[in-house]
Amino acid sequence: MQGMNNISGLVITFNESRNIVDCIRSLKRVCDDVVVVDSLSADDTVALAEAEGATVIRQPFLGEGPQRTAGLPHCRHDWVLNLDADERLEDDLADWLLRTDLSTLPADAVESRRRNFVGGRTTRHAGQYPDYVLRIFNRQRADFKPVVAHSRIQAERVIRNEGHITHYSYRDYADIFNRACLYANWMAKDLAASGKPVHGWHPMLHGTSAFLKHYVIKTGFLAGLDGLTLSLGKALASYLKYARALEIRRAIR
Repeated sequence: MQGMNNISGLVITFNESRNIVDCIRSLKRVCDDVVVVDSLSADDTVALAEAEGATVIRQPFLGEGPQRTAGLPHCRHDWVLNLDADERLEDDLADWLLRTDLSTLPADAVESRRRNFVGGRTTRHAGQYPDYVLRIFNRQRADFKPVVAHSRIQAERVIRNEGHITHYSYRDYADIFNRACLYANWMAKDLAASGKPVHGWHPMLHGTSAFLKHYVIKTGFLAGLDGLTLSLGKALASYLKYARALEIRRAIR
């Protein structure tokens, strides 16, 4: 790996043996330092990561945001490239990182495009592309939002790069709904603790809104069964987020 930047790679994992080797190798295209924060995996994720030369931190899961933040003190460099285990750099973004001096950018973070896959298929519809995500940031000037699910990098100055990340987001249709349930439960915990009002009509309202947003506004209907299933998955996640938040609040009254 040759380039003008010193970049640390950061990944959080839990039972990611199928993904971690390819993810680390993707990061090593541009990073000379890779940190893996593992949530006590029961498979061989840790052994595989260490065999690839990564620094592995074993940390019981704190939530997506805090878990990623826990890895930052172990990164050797200020600029960090944060990937999920099922994400990979594409050539255009890797080439840009190798030829661009990040220290000269008028930015604390860089946003790039992401291509999401269901099985082996991708689509431009249902919000799947271009799906802009913040994955590159200066850890001295930016950090992760401290939430349990779908944490985002918080940065004041953000620029957009048109390079790509590949995201093998769902193995199949069942995975869409399994993840919807998992993430909805995490997001419900944040919502229940936030103090924001949650009413009995919110689950249906937000579930319906999420479906219309992805199926109609984001043209999921043009992607056939993939678009319909993705839109239903987004609707389910939104519905369950508010329904579960109500359950949590009722349980502690």
